[in-house]
Amino acid sequence: MSTAPRLTALDALHRSLGATMTDFAGWDMPLRYASERDEHNAVRTRAGLFDLSHMGEITVTGPGAAAFLSYALVGNIATVGNGRARYTMIVQEDGGIVDDLIVYRLGDTEYMVVANAGNAQIVLDALTARVGGFDAEVRDDRDAYALLAVQGPESPAIMKAVTDADLDGLKYYAGLPGTVAGVPALIARTGYTGEDGFELFVAPEHAEQLWRALTEAGAPHGLIPCGLSCRDTLRLEAGMPLYGHELTTALTPFDAGLGRVVKFEKEGDFVGREALTAAAERAESAPPRKLVGLIAEGRRVPRAGFPVVADGEVIGEVTSGAPSPTLGKPIAMAYVDAAFAAPGTEGVGVDIRGTHEPYEVVALPFYKRQK
Repeated sequence: MSTAPRLTALDALHRSLGATMTDFAGWDMPLRYASERDEHNAVRTRAGLFDLSHMGEITVTGPGAAAFLSYALVGNIATVGNGRARYTMIVQEDGGIVDDLIVYRLGDTEYMVVANAGNAQIVLDALTARVGGFDAEVRDDRDAYALLAVQGPESPAIMKAVTDADLDGLKYYAGLPGTVAGVPALIARTGYTGEDGFELFVAPEHAEQLWRALTEAGAPHGLIPCGLSCRDTLRLEAGMPLYGHELTTALTPFDAGLGRVVKFEKEGDFVGREALTAAAERAESAPPRKLVGLIAEGRRVPRAGFPVVADGEVIGEVTSGAPSPTLGKPIAMAYVDAAFAAPGTEGVGVDIRGTHEPYEVVALPFYKRQK
């Protein structure tokens, strides 16, 4: 028996705006409001407003919170300063990636772990199973937050119109408590679009008030509501991995080219250390397939799972693909054999329903904003 999808606090508002809704990780979410291309371009050139309330917030508190998170995750959480955030991962004992996460340090003994929507329960269960023996408590706070994001070059100007928080002093991957349009919020300078922007964690009952205030403040700056579809093309252009595509339990962080997030130098043991040590050594002696960018020479769009080929042989697999509004061409991320991973490698194509379409191998990301 299928269960009804969960609704965010902004569900009725999305429908009033004419959003096309879709089931995503058990949530009814806005896919687009009008044109995906217009929404994408708004974020690249002006600003977009997103509802991300499907993300999973898990609070970890207690004197042993830092030590526990450093054990449960691959990063060294003990070195995260108050008000700062860190990108990290949680892995299985065999090193396979369970999810990629952002951990915010909210206070001396309080952290918020933000998991992807589809993995939130899995991450919660894993943290709960691993906390034994630590002076720390794991709390499911998914119902305690709505999450709105303002992304794009105009986002600082829009935010300054609705808050007196010190945004100029707020660094990338940092967060501070403040008031936005009269609403208490955790204001984080994070995002998943490749642009400057802010993510605002608020109580669900304040979500609509905040959305309307941001919409009003953003109107002179060209802000428009944006759905999950353009969020995917934005993150793809920015070379950001998506769980289930570039990251899976079949891959270790080293296989995904993200070995830098694993901190072997931290004190004490951590889940997956032995397997990840072996994976790191393997990556040194026999490089795994590498994640690269592919840009189409033609117009056909590659999709996840399509084979990457060279000289009639399969040399890799597409993990994400879409038309790029910024580049004006189809693009893809793919894992390919190391011998074909260098930018400019010739003779590489994607097998699109039996036809080998030519693609240019490029370094990621496809797009990088001007600072």
